[in-house]
Amino acid sequence: MTTSDFIIELFCRVDDAMPEVTKHPQAKLHPSEVVTLGLLLALKGTSGRAFHRWAGRAFHRWAGRAFHRWAGRDLKPLFPDLPHRTRLLRLLLRHHALTRRFLQAPTLLAICDSYGIELLHPMRQGRSAKQIGKKGKSNWRWIIGAKLCLLLNRHGLIVDWDADTANVHDSTFHPLITGAGSQSVVLCDAGFCSKAGNPSNLKLCKRGTWNERMKIETVFSLLTQVCHLKKLSHLTWHHLKARLAFVAALFNILALWEGKPKLAIAQFSL
Repeated sequence: MTTSDFIIELFCRVDDAMPEVTKHPQAKLHPSEVVTLGLLLALKGTSGRAFHRWAGRAFHRWAGRAFHRWAGRDLKPLFPDLPHRTRLLRLLLRHHALTRRFLQAPTLLAICDSYGIELLHPMRQGRSAKQIGKKGKSNWRWIIGAKLCLLLNRHGLIVDWDADTANVHDSTFHPLITGAGSQSVVLCDAGFCSKAGNPSNLKLCKRGTWNERMKIETVFSLLTQVCHLKKLSHLTWHHLKARLAFVAALFNILALWEGKPKLAIAQFSL
């Protein structure tokens, strides 16, 4: 499958999911085109090393110049009305709520866990008033950044997600577990235990038990390797959450690419 064929099919899947969303009379891009561009940005992304090598602080938004150059060069036949980079940023921020229709329904068994996102090197903590990340632990080491919490169903598809600063306790995401409904049993590690009480559908699993929870580690690994989600450089929460919204929608679309749940999105790297 060529890149053009993949993008065309991706656009068709997005457009089919939002038949009632209409285009503004003065808009040049249809909402489904904007969402497709956001998904491509979430898929292509930039690695942390390449990002800091030539971008510096110029990438103060979550969509970089590298992606816009690639889109303007290679996607011009598919998106002839591609707007300027800053205009595209505003469009992606405005339409990211449409990605929630790609989230999946909960099942009887669900899995929930958190994932640390580095936004700043620990040596640079407190140097800027625009810093949004906080100091917390991820994978047994300190980071300055955010914490992403995912709720997966038994098929490994994302049901819902939430994000907060890295210094918060995992029990902060209890509303995410409660939102799965009383019919779902959510498997979590001991980090989600709270002295104030736990949701009725939360099941705390001891280390070495309920190995089904390792499926979420596969999801985190794919998000790290494919979407380069481990190291980001956002300065505002609404741009960070927009990026995470497109990543969650992208994962579900690609996991269901062949019609059945499949944790194999690495083959779609652009």
